[in-house]
Amino acid sequence: QVRVTESGGGSVHAGGSLRLSCAASGYTYCMAWFRQAPGKQREGVATIDVHGRTDYAAFTRGRFTISKDNAKNTLNLQINSVEPEDTAMYYCAADGRPECYTLPLDAFPWQGRGTQVTVSS
Repeated sequence: QVRVTESGGGSVHAGGSLRLSCAASGYTYCMAWFRQAPGKQREGVATIDVHGRTDYAAFTRGRFTISKDNAKNTLNLQINSVEPEDTAMYYCAADGRPECYTLPLDAFPWQGRGTQVTVSS
């Protein structure tokens, strides 16, 4: 069992930047971010695997950058030009299986408790 813990959330004004981090207690092949806003369904944000392959949701529009430090088992998400619509709880998910890059986030067995991002206009 690998534990993942998010950090870096907070309140930010629209147009600002925010960097989220996630620390995993063990080896991970894929790590990903998803988010859930109040009253909305959970949605994937971005995924990255141990080889650096990335996959972004269309709404990220170049404002989000995911990165992974394989040696430290950490994950980051840089969000630039934040918008009020980015307000959500952001969750980290991880998987140790080589096929995880092709799997939906719901299949990732290790998920954190989330970190809140609030963007004010």
